[in-house]
Amino acid sequence: MNHQPFETWLLDDKHLSAKEKRDLEAHLRMCRTCSALAETGLALRSAKVVSPAAGFTLRFQQRLAAQKITERRRRLWGMFVLIFGGLGVLGFLAAPYIYAFLSAPVEWLTATVGYFLFMFTSLQAFSEILRVFARILPDFIPPYAWMVIFSSLAGMGLLWAVSIWRLSRKSQGAMV
Repeated sequence: MNHQPFETWLLDDKHLSAKEKRDLEAHLRMCRTCSALAETGLALRSAKVVSPAAGFTLRFQQRLAAQKITERRRRLWGMFVLIFGGLGVLGFLAAPYIYAFLSAPVEWLTATVGYFLFMFTSLQAFSEILRVFARILPDFIPPYAWMVIFSSLAGMGLLWAVSIWRLSRKSQGAMV
């Protein structure tokens, strides 16, 4: 037997329609579990609310403020330890390179300039290769293949947009 909608109706404070009320009453007559849940809900709703002892809220607020201060201090110390520990590890790992740079800065500068020149010329060569492919490739691929490629790219784009939309919207119901 499916108890889920009836349990939800019993535990929610929203008003039920006439059909939902009839269905719930019929289910409560047949199901012991849901009728026990309904009785428990009625008992909890009819229980007298006890007012807190004098000064309870003030003591609770003071204790909460003290806990916030200690947690803030703990987070601050943790942040300091993390920052200084990270700087120490970074200094330990970078010390040989810094020492080598300070002992021979001209060699490092020429190596760095050579590296950037290599990267620049490599990017130029790669862009030239891409230009050649862009000029040659359209002649090798038939028009229907281009249509399939662009249609599949459009479909993947649509699938991506729908996925992002579904992941970013807020949930409307209660989490089960």
